[in-house]
Amino acid sequence: MTKLGFQLYSARNFQPFSAILPLLSEAGYASVEGYGAMYAAADEAGLQSLKADLDKNGLTMPTGHFGLDLLESDPQRVLKIAATLGIEAVYCPYLLPDQRPTDAAGWFAFGQRLQAAGKPIRDAGLRFGWHNHDFEFATLEDESTPQEQIFAGGPDLLWEADIAWIIRGGADPFAWIESYGKRISAVHVKDIAAAGENKDEDGWADVGHGTVDWKGLMAALKPYNVRDFIVEHDNPSDIGRLISRSIAAFNSY
Repeated sequence: MTKLGFQLYSARNFQPFSAILPLLSEAGYASVEGYGAMYAAADEAGLQSLKADLDKNGLTMPTGHFGLDLLESDPQRVLKIAATLGIEAVYCPYLLPDQRPTDAAGWFAFGQRLQAAGKPIRDAGLRFGWHNHDFEFATLEDESTPQEQIFAGGPDLLWEADIAWIIRGGADPFAWIESYGKRISAVHVKDIAAAGENKDEDGWADVGHGTVDWKGLMAALKPYNVRDFIVEHDNPSDIGRLISRSIAAFNSY
């Protein structure tokens, strides 16, 4: 059975994390994924406390999100955080709207920028990649997409594929898996509610309780070396429900 992780960003509104980790452990999750705001400003004592809390609950943190600013300005800080928490794969998660290029050349250059930002991470023996949202799948003037240009500019970039955001971007996740499956080292497992439902949760759903074909997607992903599957929900209204229902559904695929 594939071991499942949980993106702690999903629990940001249900603090403290020390109360969330036991729920994840009891539900059967093997790991968690960190995100920038929870550790980037933490001192060494805070990071050690988080690591002790993970250990106490039998959880690891093999993957983590780190903002591009920190990756570019202080890669040694990133590596220090990763070493303390046991992070083996670093993913850059987002680009603010006012920083996004508008044409193919700009996105290619952004891919080159990510390639450069990832070099110290790769040189230290960690994996490095990009985590998508929906904006990477808009069609550019030359008929390419930002995601294609990012990969072209960053030949060594791995991909943490957020399948539900691919769908929200109007693209076919199966086609992207077929084309770029060898890049996929991690997958965000999240679901999309039926049209008009879960408006208080921004239209997202617990895994297995939405419209995304996760059974088919898991079959499509099987040939590739996906190391980490990570449950995420951007705005859950009930964290306990998300935790329990999502792993139950995932374990049936």
